[in-house]
Formats: sequence, C-alpha cells, structure tokens
Amino acid sequence: QVQLVESGGGLVQAGGSLRLSCTASGSLFSVNTMGWYRQAPGRQRELVATMSSGGMLNYADSVKGRFTISRDNAKNTVYLQMSALKPEDTAVYYCNINQYYIAVTSYWGQGTQVTVSS
Repeated sequence: QVQLVESGGGLVQAGGSLRLSCTASGSLFSVNTMGWYRQAPGRQRELVATMSSGGMLNYADSVKGRFTISRDNAKNTVYLQMSALKPEDTAVYYCNINQYYIAVTSYWGQGTQVTVSS
C-alpha cells in the first residue's frame, strides 16, 4: 500500500500563487509517475500535471505557462507551483502516483481545496 499526504491548498485572490506538496510513503517502487489532478463541482476529475521518475512532464493546456510541477525523488515528494491563478482553477486538487511493476497500480491522496477568488 501507498499513502499520499497533500498540503498547501487554500484561498487566494486571482493572480496569486500557491504551492501544493504531496509526499508518498509505503511500498514505493522506483519507476513511477506522480502528479496532480483536479475536480471542480459538477465536473469530472481532470489531469493538471504529471512528472515521471525519469523526468518526463505532462501538463494540461489550461495550466501551461502558469503551473510548474517538480519532484524530489529522495523525499518521494511532488510539488505543484501554481501562479497567475484564475477563478476557474478553483477545485479540489488530488495527488496521484502510478507505479509500474508487473502491473500498474494507482493511488490517490485525500485532496486539498484550492479556491481562487475574483
């Protein structure tokens, strides 16, 4: 089992910044992808950004140029630096890890609320 603990959500004005952190613990494999997804009320969960253990990046078009994902493999932690926040970024942000060993296993954090006021 893998546990993911997120922190860093909150309330911010439009144009502001927030930094999310997520630390993984438990049965971790070295080959994995960590990332962030979000879910706004009445909408499906969507990808925000992911980063593989090898450094491959993937961003949603809506956040390119504003959000930056990074990770510290030694600390099993992934970060999401969010800048130039917009009201439409308001959502619950979920940390995710996909591990690749024989089969793919996926785990989710409990979610952290990000609210951007206009």
